[in-house]
Amino acid sequence: MRSPLKSRLGLTASLASVLAVFGLAPAAQADPAPAALTFATNAATVTPGGTVNLSMTLTNNKTYDVWFVYQSIAPTWLTTQRADLKYSFTGCSVATPTGAAACSGGGPSDLGANYGATIPPGQSRTVTLTLKVAADSGCNGNIGFYSYYYAEFSDSTNTSGGPVYTPETRVLCA
Repeated sequence: MRSPLKSRLGLTASLASVLAVFGLAPAAQADPAPAALTFATNAATVTPGGTVNLSMTLTNNKTYDVWFVYQSIAPTWLTTQRADLKYSFTGCSVATPTGAAACSGGGPSDLGANYGATIPPGQSRTVTLTLKVAADSGCNGNIGFYSYYYAEFSDSTNTSGGPVYTPETRVLCA
């Protein structure tokens, strides 16, 4: 009579070998998001009366043009809790191949039109907002923002992302 223990051990060894082979296979790399939004500031601190440039870069990771972008930007909850922090967006420019150009669109909370014309595959477009801190602003608080975006591509697909957070800027009194 055949021993069931040998059959079970043989089956277990075979299964373990198969799992070991497939378990050691390299993991598949995830595709990048169809579009990616990143933020940067030119300063980590500012004093009342000063300015900080907030740059937003939208990168097209697809093989089709970005035709349309809608982006919103709003202060973070912690920023809204500091009523003594006073600031406003006073300027907007978009980087173009020939230099910076003035933004167009609905203003600093509705930034879609500010990215300008189409964004070709693999390229980026950067919009820079100038944040002015009021001379009578409170101190020792952080100003930060978050953003959501929606982009449409020339292949009739779309993507959305967010929230994407900006670096915080600390308001210091000299």
